[in-house]
Amino acid sequence: MAEKFQMYIDGEWCDSSSGEVIEVTNPATGELIGTVPKAAPEDLERAIKAADREKEAFKHWGIVERGELMCRIADELEKETEKIAKYMSMEQGKPIATESRGEVTESAENLRNANEDIKRMNGEILYSKDPNRKIMTIREPNGVYSAISPWNFPMVMPAEHIAPILVAGNTMIMKPASYTPISAVFFAEAIERAGCPKGVFNLVTGPGPTIGEMMCSHPLVNAIAFTGENVTGKRIAQIAGLKRMLLEMGGSGPEIVCADADIKAAAEGAAYGAWMNAGQVCCSTQRVLVHKSVKKEFLEHLMKTVDDIVLGDPLDDKTTMGPLNNAPVADKVEFHVNEGIAKGAKILCGGGRAKGFDTNLFFEPTIVDNVTPGMLLHDEETFGPVIPIIEFETDEEAIKMANSTPYGLQMSVYTSSMKKAFYYHSRLNAGNVCINESAGFWEPHQPFGGAPGTETGYGRIGGKYTIEETTFLKTITVNFDKCY
Repeated sequence: MAEKFQMYIDGEWCDSSSGEVIEVTNPATGELIGTVPKAAPEDLERAIKAADREKEAFKHWGIVERGELMCRIADELEKETEKIAKYMSMEQGKPIATESRGEVTESAENLRNANEDIKRMNGEILYSKDPNRKIMTIREPNGVYSAISPWNFPMVMPAEHIAPILVAGNTMIMKPASYTPISAVFFAEAIERAGCPKGVFNLVTGPGPTIGEMMCSHPLVNAIAFTGENVTGKRIAQIAGLKRMLLEMGGSGPEIVCADADIKAAAEGAAYGAWMNAGQVCCSTQRVLVHKSVKKEFLEHLMKTVDDIVLGDPLDDKTTMGPLNNAPVADKVEFHVNEGIAKGAKILCGGGRAKGFDTNLFFEPTIVDNVTPGMLLHDEETFGPVIPIIEFETDEEAIKMANSTPYGLQMSVYTSSMKKAFYYHSRLNAGNVCINESAGFWEPHQPFGGAPGTETGYGRIGGKYTIEETTFLKTITVNFDKCY
């Protein structure tokens, strides 16, 4: 029987005042997992007012107290690892053995890192012309946050917002994606059990076009944290006005394989970035630019990685790749592949929806050769288990193609030459450049975000860098000559 879940507003678990619900289905089976409330505007209003009411009191909690709260939340999450991982696999589709359990662990790591990072958020004493005057800087919380998280990482993406926002002394309203809200409910349960004051954290479930827009435009909301697709991020930027914003959006990051690269390692890096979470990652291997002289060898190694993929039930420990999460993303992946074929691309393996499953959301691991600029596989974010292969002859050609899309999130270069590595990283227009690491690489404490002039958003997710984003610099000037 499907389970009924509730929202968490002002320290209370509640249904929508309208009585409406959102159904959450399993992408692997099509079965109904449960329901969450479809929040009405008055529900969100209550959550925002609660966060606004508590912002001054929570701001004055000591950093040690807020850091200890983060650690208690981490402990509570880890106590429920198996339960959370099971529901995460059911609502999102990622394999429980290779991904969901690890996502709970990484979420806890984000929280514990925040406890350490807040202790190192130092101010400064600045020089003044007058020896009796002291100029100081400190960091203070931005206030009330609206945080909106995506469906591809339903636990760790909320953690990347919750940990820095709360540890810095802000209050917040979290809205998870409607495809995967149950993981966020478990997060809220952990926050409540950890002893977070009522009103400081609020969880509201509802549709983006109504609840999400109200969260971003409401006058009592001071700042916004968003991770998700570009169209939504641009809309938030339009309606948010002068609010502080942290926007982490899409990518189409290439892996560049130079002639002098460790070809086997490059193939394994491309496979990791493409097959993880069925390619539904903003920094997945969206494209591979491979030097003409090593293309054949690279493809031989890459094709072998497909043999190790077990497509199947996400709750089976043997499964290494589950279904795509929802019909719109599956349709997009299929459209991109078919458009490429129509324009001359060649399918080396896969190429379509997998047969023999309960839903049509399973997509075959796909490698596509002869991809060129002008194809959607090259120019856009496909967001599925597809590796487009693009051939190049000169470094300048590879750099031009890498920088030719609107995205500038994370790119990867495989080369054995340190000189070439520095040549590439200084010319690639991306917020993150990985040398001899997969384009899908990240660690929770590192800064992650796009380059200026691209459509990948702004601000940084990760570690102390997000705490800096969720605070503002206050300058205090004291004339001691007038004091006693």
